[in-house]
Amino acid sequence: MNVPSSDPTVRLFIALAPPDDAKDELAQELRPAYEAYPGLRWNRIEDWHITLAFLGELPVTSVPLLTAPLASLAATHPPVELALRGSGHFDERVLWSGIDGDLDGLRLLAAEVRTLVKRCGIPFEDRPLRPHLTLARARRGDHSSLPAVAAGLTDFTGRPWPAERLHLVGSNVGRGPGPIRYRDIESWTFDGP
Repeated sequence: MNVPSSDPTVRLFIALAPPDDAKDELAQELRPAYEAYPGLRWNRIEDWHITLAFLGELPVTSVPLLTAPLASLAATHPPVELALRGSGHFDERVLWSGIDGDLDGLRLLAAEVRTLVKRCGIPFEDRPLRPHLTLARARRGDHSSLPAVAAGLTDFTGRPWPAERLHLVGSNVGRGPGPIRYRDIESWTFDGP
């Protein structure tokens, strides 16, 4: 478990991550945008994920409450077949890639994860699932780039891939200057039928 013992709290979420080749496929498509829009705050490719449940800032002691139940869920759940497709933006501030494939299976998995978190007694804001992969954020006051980048990715369709692992992720949001960094606290293989 990679939870720093000096931190009394950790910002947590539960997510899926595309495999490296699917991320590379999208990164190749984004290459012209990286060069044309260097002022955007691009997420690192290794941090790309699909959030199933955002738990927010919690005591580090919450982590052990989640690990065994999440491991059990993954052990009985089959992988979900997904693909990256198209693009869009939230309020001209956040650029995202859309998710395609077994969206019913993805919604069911997210509902199961959220129910599990509630059963563990961990409070969180249960927002509606909006399946996406965040690619970049506009800098404060510069929202003009995102619609153009999103329009350039409208026809992108990535290859299908199975989401093979469930990830409990921590982030450093609010913990100093620099870009947001994510780290797996733990992850589990989906082993269900």
